Amino acid sequence: MAVPGKKVPKNLSSSLSQGSGEDFEVFCQPCDRDDLRLPATGYCVDCEEHLCDSCFNTHRRPKPLRHHKLLDKDNMPQTQNLSTMSSSTHVGQPDELKTPCSKHTKEMIKFYCHDHKAILCSVCVTLDHPRTSCQVDYIPDISGHFINSTEFKGTLKEHDKIIEKCQKITAGLRQMVAKSNTSLTDVLKEITKFREEINRRLDELEKEASDAANILKQENETRLKTTAETCDSLIKSLKASSDMIKQLNTTKKADRLFTELKNAEQLIRDSEKKMMHVKSTGVTKEYTFDPSQAIQTLLQNEKSLGKLTAKILEQPCPALKSRTISPQKNIGVKMSSDKNDCYITGIAASFPNQIFLVDYNNRTIKMVDINTQAIQQLSLDSYPWDITTTTRDKLAVTMQSLRTIQLISYSSNRLSKKNTLNVDGVCYGISYCQGKLAVTFVIPAKLQIMDLKGTVLTTVITNSNGENIFRSPEYVTTNSNAIYVSDYAMHAVFWLNWQGELMGSYGGMGYPQDIAMLDDGSFCVSDAQTDKCNILNVTGDCKKSTTVLNELDYPWSIYLCESSSTLYVRNFSDNEQDRNFIQIYKLS
Repeated sequence: MAVPGKKVPKNLSSSLSQGSGEDFEVFCQPCDRDDLRLPATGYCVDCEEHLCDSCFNTHRRPKPLRHHKLLDKDNMPQTQNLSTMSSSTHVGQPDELKTPCSKHTKEMIKFYCHDHKAILCSVCVTLDHPRTSCQVDYIPDISGHFINSTEFKGTLKEHDKIIEKCQKITAGLRQMVAKSNTSLTDVLKEITKFREEINRRLDELEKEASDAANILKQENETRLKTTAETCDSLIKSLKASSDMIKQLNTTKKADRLFTELKNAEQLIRDSEKKMMHVKSTGVTKEYTFDPSQAIQTLLQNEKSLGKLTAKILEQPCPALKSRTISPQKNIGVKMSSDKNDCYITGIAASFPNQIFLVDYNNRTIKMVDINTQAIQQLSLDSYPWDITTTTRDKLAVTMQSLRTIQLISYSSNRLSKKNTLNVDGVCYGISYCQGKLAVTFVIPAKLQIMDLKGTVLTTVITNSNGENIFRSPEYVTTNSNAIYVSDYAMHAVFWLNWQGELMGSYGGMGYPQDIAMLDDGSFCVSDAQTDKCNILNVTGDCKKSTTVLNELDYPWSIYLCESSSTLYVRNFSDNEQDRNFIQIYKLS
């Protein structure tokens, strides 16, 4: 990189050349990138570059380069590895920085902030990452050392791990979908079978009703036939008697007429008896059909043929890892300005060497550098309880008595209050994941899922049976698939999905407090009991657990940083050492 304002010494002007011609055996590499070939008079061990006199004298002036080790002409390497030079010093040249900034689309990414682990354009540096508060480097000045570096190899390993996890998730989901589809095929068969049973029963009921009507119809026909035959016989007998009487009367056969008339009297009496008998043998009826009221009501009120009952299929949780825990050190977090002993009720972290603490007693948020143990502090208007990181440089803190969530911004050396979100209860635990906040409330006891503007998306109070789930839900942790809530009064941790459905629970605990998510989907929870106080590691399905740390002095707040394999613990103790210190453990 050319040094601004650099002038070529007069005694060298006759011997320098432009372009890439090799006029000197060892030449200045930064100047060579500007097509200016000057003899090297020194060497930077950190940059692995030969420097001319001007570059050598100005090399350690920029703040990021002040720690670099320089060798003079007598001690510098006397040869140059041109292949190394071409692969290291020419990588990341300014004209190759062509990635646009996501926030300022007309600007190119050219800088890197070590404090916020962020790549930046010049506008980002000016507005959000000034060099007075952030350690910012120009990418071409630091990129050459990343070829085949440890970070390069480590990043590829991490990529491979995530790829493997994604493949396992996809394979597991494929198996579950196949199982689900098989169950739905069985459901369709059951629906068809049920409909066939309904049809068969309705056919039976229809046949019974039809048979009853046909029997009545047949009885009517039989009665009509019997009556008609009887009446026809009487009519014939009566007509024959009438004809005979008329003939005898015409022929004036008085004796026979007399006899026939007397017989006719008996015939009339017998005929009347028979007619009365036929007439009284049954009542003829007119029929109507009244459908079954129960069936009609069923058809009118029933909304479906049946219901699908879902049983959630979960990918099997990985076995809990066997972890070795070793204490590292205690960090004092009480400041001279604190009026009371510290009461740390919440812990969060942005980077492996930086943690944020909620000091309830002193109504402050503390930002602690683990390496230097330097503390920055921000005073709040009331008593805070829990904290979570949200976006790259933002925090969210629950303020119980104010019924608000305080948003806070941070840089490497400064905390500042931003806007607040109003909530409808006494809020305690808070956790952020993928643009959503999960917040627990003790009064009233509930869980709410909301966005970063405070808009409530889901409120969870009861289970599917209408029973209250929570009594004192003080802490919450999340990942992209699950929400875990520790309830002090219920002696349990509850597992919910992001739709607010209760999936399971881990019970039988003493007094569960803070809870921390692990990358493998399991979680850690601090459990204070009468006779023992532990930190447990519980599987994501809440079925198995193992003890991570035991015989602690009432562990309250915990935080697990997986990237640095570090567990932070704050005990709620009568011992002043524990009250004002954070215990740090290393996991392996």
